[in-house]
Amino acid sequence: MSSFSLPTGKGGRAVPLHIDGVLIGLVFAIVLLGLVIVTSASISMASQEGGAPFAYLERQLLLVFAGCVGAMGAFAIRGELLEKLAFPLLVLAVILLLLVLIPGVGHVVNGSRRWIRLAGVNFQVSEATRVMVLVFIASYAVRREEELRSSFSGLIKPLILLGVFFVLLLLEPDFGAAVVLLFTACGVLFMAGARWRDMLVLAVVGGGGLTLIAMSSEYRLRRLTSFRNPWLDPFDSGFQLTQSLIAIGRGGWTGVGLGESVQKLFYLPEAHTDFLFAVLAEELGLLGVLLTVALFFALSWRALYIARLASDAGLKFQAYIAAGFGVWVGLQSFINIGVNMGLLPTKGLTLPFMSYGRSSMLVALAWVGLVLRVYHEAVVAAKGPAAISLRGSAAKLDDEPSSTTGWTARRMGST
Repeated sequence: MSSFSLPTGKGGRAVPLHIDGVLIGLVFAIVLLGLVIVTSASISMASQEGGAPFAYLERQLLLVFAGCVGAMGAFAIRGELLEKLAFPLLVLAVILLLLVLIPGVGHVVNGSRRWIRLAGVNFQVSEATRVMVLVFIASYAVRREEELRSSFSGLIKPLILLGVFFVLLLLEPDFGAAVVLLFTACGVLFMAGARWRDMLVLAVVGGGGLTLIAMSSEYRLRRLTSFRNPWLDPFDSGFQLTQSLIAIGRGGWTGVGLGESVQKLFYLPEAHTDFLFAVLAEELGLLGVLLTVALFFALSWRALYIARLASDAGLKFQAYIAAGFGVWVGLQSFINIGVNMGLLPTKGLTLPFMSYGRSSMLVALAWVGLVLRVYHEAVVAAKGPAAISLRGSAAKLDDEPSSTTGWTARRMGST
């Protein structure tokens, strides 16, 4: 942790600003590793497109810079203000998901209508709407805490809302983003006090519903089941996974060397985005894989630690925001790595902070700014009451020198 003071208080009084250096260090390490692997995975593609060999690196660096600016902007938003904006953000999320479905407004890529074109750049609205919805879920968990802890209706209400967003995401279609949003929100609600038995019932019902949704589309069912044995159709439905497994297998213990991947040479589709992890495994081997997994685990754990700090300081809304980030990082990185290794069905999900992607990088870094704000407010809330109590008590003691016993009692009560 590091802290410094800014003259932002009343009368120019210095206010301590607390920054979690551990969180920043972990994000920096993951982003830096991602920049290296994206560069390696995209050189051949950039050359084929007629651009500079490091074109994708330059774009990714620009995205990281823009994301850092977004993180600073998010850090400036007070938790209480963000909580008040929860419902307007929810409405905005609905509007964005409806706009992307309108022909001429939503931009189609590879058969999916997930993007809105802004200033000549495609922006995937599901990335931003996920955070907006989770902000509302965190707000709901604070406002309806007693109902959530004591009744089934307290849990079913937000899940009905999540069902609406699930359907909107399926219409794009973006099944992966829908599943991540649903499970992340359920994780936040569980941490907020939802009962075990209610979660278990809904998990069974939800699992059955997801199965029916998967079976309703032949294309979706084929994609979801092909991972079990991709070698049955290695040139069609199993092509991506077979190439990914070949890349991971070639990596061995220490990898073939940075920049020496063969699978990235137009064998492995989406080598710089969804299947970046396979290139990393091929070039850095098992040691690189273990390092990557450890970094994501540490980042998720740190976010949950910050959530605990905020909860102990009485900042429940802020705690749920940080917890949502921790669950999302752990869940999406697990899914992406699992897909690359053939443990899970193929999904169009990026590896957070590493894969090349405009929307995912911008939103993820902005979300880091929110978590850093939670840490700042948690530390201030934990230190503030004690400091105020000491200053107030000292002043009282000066005014009433004979009231030592009363001052001690009040001090103990405040702690």
